[in-house]
Amino acid sequence: MTKKSFNASVLPRMRAFASQLLGRGDAVLVGLSGGADSVCLLHFLHYLSSEKHFLLAAAHIHHGLRGVAASADQRFCRDLCKKLGIEFLTLKTDAKKVAAKFNLSPEHGARKARYEALVKLARQWGANKVALGHQLDDQAETVLLNILRGTKIKGLAGIPVRRTLAKGVELVRPLLCITRAETEAYLLNNGLFHITDQTNFDDAYTRNWIRSKLLPLLETKQPQIKKHLAQMAQETELLLKEKKNRSFHFSE
Repeated sequence: MTKKSFNASVLPRMRAFASQLLGRGDAVLVGLSGGADSVCLLHFLHYLSSEKHFLLAAAHIHHGLRGVAASADQRFCRDLCKKLGIEFLTLKTDAKKVAAKFNLSPEHGARKARYEALVKLARQWGANKVALGHQLDDQAETVLLNILRGTKIKGLAGIPVRRTLAKGVELVRPLLCITRAETEAYLLNNGLFHITDQTNFDDAYTRNWIRSKLLPLLETKQPQIKKHLAQMAQETELLLKEKKNRSFHFSE
């Protein structure tokens, strides 16, 4: 896909979707890991912020898990923000300690620690919204992961586009309308670099196995399976919201 065709076909979709989540007067803190999706998100919102008139900063969470590699990731993110002229915030957490305290796996411990740190930095900076770089492929993987684990209908809704993260802080995901391939094309078209977490290739993690093995197998039978799963998640989320609203009105 050429830069011209990308701008014509994908950017309008990104702009329209993000404009439903972010607008004038917002103070948006982007979770920046340095991976392809978060770099794409930061660069795109940097461009959109001047058009939609919202404030923007980036937050990098150092989980204390990967030693030298994690510190290198932090430097990469800091340098990127300096290049773009975006305020950079960072916080180091102890994911292992959080996992042990709440009896969680290292992966879930890191996730809990990350969200707690993002809330802390959001309040420190004055953000009313935290933006994360999950995209359509992540949505498809999450739905399949929930099905494999055994889920009620809520699990079929996958990753919510927006939800309350803490009092006064909303979590939004402006890239859920595009695929992983499109985020990578965005980086290529804009001459942007990113870092790669090698744990993303370890099939010992079920999500990675879904990404590398299960989804490619499903795509041999249905090439649009990712989009179908994402659409199902969107429709399920809408149904659950409607049900919640009806219950609220009945209780009144």
